[in-house]
Amino acid sequence: MGLNVGLLRESFELVIERAPNLTHRFYGILFSRYPQVKPLFGRNSQEQQEKMLTEALAAVIDRLEDASWLEEKLMAMGAKHVDYGVTDAMYPWVADALISAMAEVAGADWSPAHQQAWTDALGAIASLMQRGAREYGAARPHAPPPAAPAGG
Repeated sequence: MGLNVGLLRESFELVIERAPNLTHRFYGILFSRYPQVKPLFGRNSQEQQEKMLTEALAAVIDRLEDASWLEEKLMAMGAKHVDYGVTDAMYPWVADALISAMAEVAGADWSPAHQQAWTDALGAIASLMQRGAREYGAARPHAPPPAAPAGG
């Protein structure tokens, strides 16, 4: 993937140490900037959703150097998100909200290098998830495409 693994891990640990509920802030930013995605999150409680995202982020950070694991898990996650109504256009919104939440928590300790490392990492994650979504969609040709979110 060519990612700055050390910087990603260091910054993730810094942010989680300062704000163990980082994902709560992430969802606040996501829903504020992109309110059209809020209806996609009705299956789980907010607390459960935040916990699942925190665990997923930690798992990815722990395995940044395990390309086969990342490919398998992230492609499967992308396929799963098709059924939730997630579209390709939404991936940059998630990256924007997550990087914004992390930068806010890190404050003066956030640097352009952190910004770039996370932009690169989230782009790679999105790419694998989108590939999984496409392959999943191709495997079920008779399924209707997911509905576009209102206002999106």
